[in-house]
Formats: sequence, structure tokens, C-alpha cells
Amino acid sequence: MVVTVYLLIVYDVGVERVNRVKSYLRTELHWVQNSVFEGEVTESQFRRIETNLERIIDRERDSVIIYSFRSERAMNRNVLGLEKSPLDVIL
Repeated sequence: MVVTVYLLIVYDVGVERVNRVKSYLRTELHWVQNSVFEGEVTESQFRRIETNLERIIDRERDSVIIYSFRSERAMNRNVLGLEKSPLDVIL
């Protein structure tokens, strides 16, 4: 059985690394708004995401926060104002 987790990733990185972080996360997760991604991944994908982000960021200057949940149902998501990228839109 494949175990999955639901991730919410927020980041604040140097301008010279923003596009690399954003481009990488777009390959793994759903873009929510500036500097925020979320989605369901396997545990091995989660480890790969962490490893790849470690390679991109500067630990002395950048901040990446990863919230993990057992499932999307385990969190409440309330949007105040404009929802920039609704999760129910499939491209």
C-alpha cells in the first residue's frame, strides 16, 4: 500500500532563487498563490522534494516551511479574498 501525505509549502527565498524554486515546485505540486504550493504526494516524493529544495536554497538566507498532513481532509482551508488558483481547476 502506498502511503501519501498532503503538503503545504511556503517559501521566502532570495530573488535569484525564486524562479528555480517556483519552477521546481510546479513539477511536483499545485500552485496556490505567490510562494505557496500544495498537493498530495507519496512519502518517497516528499523526501525527493525536500532533498531537491535543499539543493536549490541557501540555508543561511532562505526559508522554506513544509506543513504535512495525513490527508487533505485533515486540514481546513479558508480563502479570504481572491482565490488565485482554485484547486478544483484541472488543466
